[in-house]
Amino acid sequence: MRTLGGNRAGEMRITRFLRNPRVTPAEMVQTAAARTAKLVAGRHILAIQDTTSLRDDGDQQSLVLHPTIAIDAQDGALLGLVHAELLRRRGGSKAQRKARPFAQKESRRWLTATEQAGALLAAGAACLTVIADREGDIYEEFAGKPAGVELLIRVGQDRVLADGRRLFACTEGLPELGRLTVALPAAPGRAARQAVLGLRACPVRIARPKRPAAQAAGLPPEVSLTLVEAHEIDPPEGAAAAHWRLLTTHRVTSLAEATLMVGFYRQRWTIEQLFRVMKTKGFDIEAVRIAEDEPFEKLATATLIAALQVLQLVRDRDGTARRPFADVFDPADQPAMAAICATLEGKTQRQQNPHPSASLAYAAWVCARLGGWTGYYGKPGPVVTLNGLLRFKAMAHGWNLGRLV
Repeated sequence: MRTLGGNRAGEMRITRFLRNPRVTPAEMVQTAAARTAKLVAGRHILAIQDTTSLRDDGDQQSLVLHPTIAIDAQDGALLGLVHAELLRRRGGSKAQRKARPFAQKESRRWLTATEQAGALLAAGAACLTVIADREGDIYEEFAGKPAGVELLIRVGQDRVLADGRRLFACTEGLPELGRLTVALPAAPGRAARQAVLGLRACPVRIARPKRPAAQAAGLPPEVSLTLVEAHEIDPPEGAAAAHWRLLTTHRVTSLAEATLMVGFYRQRWTIEQLFRVMKTKGFDIEAVRIAEDEPFEKLATATLIAALQVLQLVRDRDGTARRPFADVFDPADQPAMAAICATLEGKTQRQQNPHPSASLAYAAWVCARLGGWTGYYGKPGPVVTLNGLLRFKAMAHGWNLGRLV
């Protein structure tokens, strides 16, 4: 709070904002989502959703955040927030989860996010594909999705099919559609490597679960989908093979279509980066000591929106997607950005900002330089960009004050 406020007066202003009962996380999310909706016309949008824990007292009480973000399927541009939900978890109810109606389950958040994402079609999106990891592999998600919304979800369970077979057995013996080489990033216990994946795909009809709540809800007895399998060929000795099974509503019959689905699913890593920027690699929201629930939830929502802005800058630092300055900044900030940029540029070509002044990449270059990047030694990441963005905000505030004198 002290860092954000800059001084005692600023700290108190932020505190009053967070405690204002007229300010709600829902309204903050709606405002950000409305901004995103203005950017989707004519685009194929990947709406990526996931859950992360913000607080956990170790005694069955926790606060989790479930956001959905929009990415352009063609150029990979991060367009902004689509939806977000904060949920308080209370332990002790796991034993009754199969008997509870779906509407009363916490897992309802996956379908809620999909329904909210469906509004992007009304906003003009040419196509919408909702992407989720294994926790989103829920029958109600497939059966209850809005019309026109496509799904791409990593398989979390070996489902029973309508013909009595098991899902995992469907691709056994199928010929490969072809092979794809991907770069696997480093992960705990795994070094970065190039992996060759064999791709297979086939249509499947998954059966409605036998749990009483699913039967009582009147869900269809089966749902038709496509199973896409990507399995690593000849992994390094001692390394577990990469193996992804994906269920999708998209039609997949060729190597090109299967490759596209794998590429879409790999964009899910963006939301993991978002959580890192919110937490220890950036804003460190988990370390905030605000004890009251409502002020903390408002701060967490504001942090989510700010972390998205940081990632928007990072993802277009090369100018590939050609996103405009206004995606993240107020157009009125452009004069301040240009003035600050002039003080950062050096004599060599690598110390010159190579991007058009009205582009988001131009702002990303300035923020990276303010954050400590020299223009050499690799590309600036989220932490450097975050530090630079905070510096720019302070400098722009001073610039605007100076113009009033």
